[in-house]
Amino acid sequence: MIRYALPAIAAIMMTPAVQAAEVQLAAQNPVIELSVYEQVEVEPDMATISTGVQTTAPTAVEALRRNSAEMERLVALIRALGIAGRDIQTARIDLNPQYDYSNRQNGQSPRFIGYQANNQVTVKLRQIDRTGEVLDAMVEAGATNINGPTFSIEDDEAAKAEARQNALERGRQQAEEYARLAGYSGVRLLQVAEAIRGSGGPVERNEAIVVTGSRIAASPPPPVAPGVVGTGVGIALTYEMTR
Repeated sequence: MIRYALPAIAAIMMTPAVQAAEVQLAAQNPVIELSVYEQVEVEPDMATISTGVQTTAPTAVEALRRNSAEMERLVALIRALGIAGRDIQTARIDLNPQYDYSNRQNGQSPRFIGYQANNQVTVKLRQIDRTGEVLDAMVEAGATNINGPTFSIEDDEAAKAEARQNALERGRQQAEEYARLAGYSGVRLLQVAEAIRGSGGPVERNEAIVVTGSRIAASPPPPVAPGVVGTGVGIALTYEMTR
């Protein structure tokens, strides 16, 4: 006899301590353990872009001061596009010394040349049809690097519910097939455990856009194709074979 212990819903009051009851679920026949994953693809409704400014100067103070001024201009433009403050978040700020290593082969020590400051923000776009426009405006405002866009869905509960239903149905079909092959007529569900995998993440990874020069004023914004994103549910199922 195979026994599965499941957590109790209620506790039995003892004196003076409280102890949890344990329910023993017995399986008289062989069991089937399955892991099933189902993913649902949907159209995204959000785009996330990482952008920032990189500046260099002879001193740390000057590098950070220049960087802050340029970053303020970039963030002001992002806000002017109608993006809410809650959708703009600082991702990181770096300040590092820079050295020239070109004379290392001659046995000379690296030459200090100044400081480099970096400031990155993450921007959420809730109107993904404006992604190209926003990317274009970021470059105009002085952004020196752009990563993304990464597309996702803000609320993927409906998609996960569909994936959950599909996973449970596929698991039942697989269990019934195993039971039939083993000479049994059906199955009885004993246990379900779920693992959420993904939350509307991108199906494909987008490469970074590095800004290396000025943009031609009359050029159109970059084309952006949102495609679809996937979100899924993984479940572990335990079935008992029945006669």
